[in-house]
Amino acid sequence: MSRPTILLNPGPVTITDRVRNTFLQEDLCHREPDFAELILDIKKRLARVYEDSAEGYQAVLMTGSGTCAVEAMISSLVPKDGKLLVIANGVYGERIAEMAEVHGKNFVLVKAPWPEAMPLEEAERHLQNDPEISHVTAVHNETTTGRLNDMDALGELCVKYEKKLLLDAVSSFAGERIEFKKWNITALASTANKCIHGVPGLCFVLADEREMEKSHSAADSLYLDLFSYYEKQKTGFSPFTQATHVAVALQEALLELEDSGGWQMRMERYRSISVKLRDELDKMGIPRFLQENEYSSMLSSFHLPEGYSYEQLHDKLREAGFVIYAGQGGLFHQIFRIANMGDIRDEDVERLLRTFRQITGAA
Repeated sequence: MSRPTILLNPGPVTITDRVRNTFLQEDLCHREPDFAELILDIKKRLARVYEDSAEGYQAVLMTGSGTCAVEAMISSLVPKDGKLLVIANGVYGERIAEMAEVHGKNFVLVKAPWPEAMPLEEAERHLQNDPEISHVTAVHNETTTGRLNDMDALGELCVKYEKKLLLDAVSSFAGERIEFKKWNITALASTANKCIHGVPGLCFVLADEREMEKSHSAADSLYLDLFSYYEKQKTGFSPFTQATHVAVALQEALLELEDSGGWQMRMERYRSISVKLRDELDKMGIPRFLQENEYSSMLSSFHLPEGYSYEQLHDKLREAGFVIYAGQGGLFHQIFRIANMGDIRDEDVERLLRTFRQITGAA
């Protein structure tokens, strides 16, 4: 049986037949007790992906993309008398600032050019001099470039200045190391269809249970009110219709993650693929965009090969059965990106490299 088109974009990902086959089961009603039991099981499994969050954190599921989870987290958890420090070095960090503005939050944005690291020295100056700041937010894996941001350093600042960290872990949850207590994480947002290897349609916020119990919602949105979902989901139900089939697929993807050795083994698998791709493409005259030690385990950015526009490269690879991803904004004409999440096998990697050798004439 031939392989499907291999998705090398940063989500949705190529899923296994094990997850895909869950869509063949009977239809479900989101108001029935059996679906509520499914949601409770998913919540439990999400919380224990990391040992650090197995006790004291609750997963809150929502129907929507990862952006939905991030916006719900920001809008619900930053109170009117609080202030948010947004640290950005890519599209997705800057998007959080847009969310804060739309929801009328008191916030300050510190940002670096997209190819650079988080501006932590500037962030610390704000933390030192602005006592109004109550929360800090940043993107863990900034997929604009594939940079894995230094959360150890940021977490140290959050602890030092006693600030609550709201982490965008949309493309890192289940595929990178996350330290809930060491980084002072109050909540993180993520999604089913990236490192978990589910399908699009469900997202979640993993939040400190103490925060959810003692605080009041700061949301100015009905649908994005995290606290409403939190209360209803204590019994497995939700205030609005959930994506039922997507939930079944998510449960299976979480079981598959557990069976394959958890986030550590997944991260190692990702890393082995991404390092090989960067090394081999460099030999073909397609250099990496960042320094080797700056990359996350599951996404790489590369300079476009000489003589190729992104569209030309994309179309050549699509003909061979691969989907890559363009650079964003001002990087569109400079780079392309390859993500290696999902059901990507060794033979897929070798076939991809053969295709690149043909394109570059290095075959």
